[in-house]
Amino acid sequence: MLLWTQTSRHCKKPPSALSFLLYTLLFTTAFSNSVLAIHSPAAFISKKSPVNIMAAKTNNNTNDSSALRELKDTIKTQAAEIDRLKNELTKNGITVKKKVVVPSGGHAHGAGAADNEDILDYKEKSSFAIAYERVPWLAVFLFSLSFTALIMNGFEHTLSKQIELAYFVPLMAGHGGNTGGQAVGTVLSALSAGIITRQDAWKVIGKEATSGLIMGVILGAMVGPISHYVMGISKHVATVVSVTFPLLSTIAAFLGSSLPFVCVILGLDPAVIAAPAMTSFVDVTGLLCYFLIANQVFKAFGLEL
Repeated sequence: MLLWTQTSRHCKKPPSALSFLLYTLLFTTAFSNSVLAIHSPAAFISKKSPVNIMAAKTNNNTNDSSALRELKDTIKTQAAEIDRLKNELTKNGITVKKKVVVPSGGHAHGAGAADNEDILDYKEKSSFAIAYERVPWLAVFLFSLSFTALIMNGFEHTLSKQIELAYFVPLMAGHGGNTGGQAVGTVLSALSAGIITRQDAWKVIGKEATSGLIMGVILGAMVGPISHYVMGISKHVATVVSVTFPLLSTIAAFLGSSLPFVCVILGLDPAVIAAPAMTSFVDVTGLLCYFLIANQVFKAFGLEL
């Protein structure tokens, strides 16, 4: 219409019907194209086409991969920095201690925290370092074992009268060590696993001592008759062996179960100290009990010593 108006202004004659129809057709076509361009969903469809979606996902994956790569690089950098600081501390003579928290079995008493630096660093330790750490304790226990020689010397008169008693001295020492070793191993395993704590000490010691008494009664009832009827040992010596076994087993189980708790309370390493300490104490006390019981049994049998 605008075109027709402008034409009518410049032309002296009004436009013909054919010209008016042509102008109308051109205007209608232009208007239709503009409306379709405005309301067509092609733009929206093109934005959400599979190609564009895949491109967006690819960009997101690329961003995630780059973020993960940056995180890994940061972790590696921090780990290298930690190692560098540890090396510097080691060069300066500062030891970095490692702590391992052993579960306390639900009891919040703080008894489960143990310094297991020696166990964690065992692979890095040399043979010389291990020997240097253990030899002082072995020297102490070796000195305590010298009391067995004093006991043997003190009961030399009894041994000279009843030489059969000497046959069972190694048997008594070995049995005491075996019984106490079982108790030490059981208690150490339970402590390291967090099944028991220091608060369970008396309960555990009582249980182990009772089990040692039961085992001693059973084994004593077996060893005494076998030594008399099979080995030909005299009845009074066989009786001494049978009576000594329950007491020796009880002492060994008591010491084997109590020494790990004592080491933990004192802040010592029970894995290094408990077993050799138990062996030394059981050998001394077991041998002393053996000869004291022998004197009483011999008197009961009317034997002169």
